[in-house]
Amino acid sequence: MRRLTLRVHNLTDPDVADVFWRMVRRAEAVDGQPPFNDQALVDVRAGSRTLIALVEPNDDEPGDTIIGAAILGQGELDLVLDPEWRGVGFGGAALTGLLGSASPHLTAWSHGDHPAARALAESHGFDRVRTLLQLRMPLGDGDAAAPDSARASASASASDGVTIRSFDADTDAEAWVALNARIFAHHPEQGKMTVADLAARQGEDWFDAGDFLLAVDEGGELIGYNWLKVEDDLGEIYVLGVSPDAAGRGLGRTLTNAGLARLRDRGVSTAALYVEADNEPAVRLYRSVGFADHTIDVQYRRKSSPQASSAQV
Repeated sequence: MRRLTLRVHNLTDPDVADVFWRMVRRAEAVDGQPPFNDQALVDVRAGSRTLIALVEPNDDEPGDTIIGAAILGQGELDLVLDPEWRGVGFGGAALTGLLGSASPHLTAWSHGDHPAARALAESHGFDRVRTLLQLRMPLGDGDAAAPDSARASASASASDGVTIRSFDADTDAEAWVALNARIFAHHPEQGKMTVADLAARQGEDWFDAGDFLLAVDEGGELIGYNWLKVEDDLGEIYVLGVSPDAAGRGLGRTLTNAGLARLRDRGVSTAALYVEADNEPAVRLYRSVGFADHTIDVQYRRKSSPQASSAQV
C-alpha cells in the first residue's frame, strides 16, 4: 500500500526549487495552464504561505519521490499532482492530510475546472463559489489586423484630455496601489495588493514597464491602467482597472485597445485575460473587441466543519 507524507519546503533551496519548477512545467504542459497563480507564488516566496511537498517514501531505494505540491496559508489552498502520479488516489490522500490543519472556511482553486478536481472538491465538502473565465483573442500581424477603432483608441492621448503613458516605478507605485485598492475594494485578491507585492512582480522576468499602461487626466492624476504580461507568444491583460470617478467615459475600452496595440507592437500573436464570470459589463466589453472563451477556473470554499482543527494555516 502506498503512503503519502506532507513536508514543508522552501523555494530558497535550489534543489527544492528545481524539482518544484520542473513539476510545474510538466503539469502546465499536460493541463494547458499553470497550476498556481501569481499571487500564490508571490506569497510562498515572501513566506506568508507555505510550500508543502507531497512525498511518497521509498523504502527500497535512496531518496523519496515528490509526486505533487501544495501552497497553503491565509485561508487558501492550491494543489497540483505531477501528471505521472495522477489517478491512483494520491489527490484524495493529499487533500485529507492538508485539511487537518487548515481553516474550516478554506478556499481552493481548480485551474481549468478539471473533472477530477471537481470530484475531489465535492467529496471533501467544498462548494463552488466563484468562476473565472479565461478569454483569448488572436491578434494577427500588426496594425493590418487591428480595427480602425482600436488603432484610434490606442493613440498616446485620448480625446477627452486623458493621456496614456508607461508606468514609472519611482513615481507611480504608491499612487497605483492606492487606486488599485479603490477599484478592487471588494475583490478578494486584487484589492489587497501592497507596494511590496507590486515590487515583487517588478522583479519577475516577464515584467516590462513599457507593458504597464497608465491613464492620467489633465491634472496628472492616475485614473486607470492596463497592466500587460508578455510571456513567449502570449500577451495577457494581467489586470485592467478604471477609477470609479472616471467610470462611464469609455476609458475601459480605450485602455483595452491601447493594450492590444501594445501587444501587436511586441509581436505577440495571442492575447489573453481573466475576468469574473459575473462581471457582465467587463465580459461584454472584452467579447465586443474580439475575445472568446478559452477555459475557466473555479474557486471552491470548504463548508464549515465543527470537527475542523483549531490550528489553522
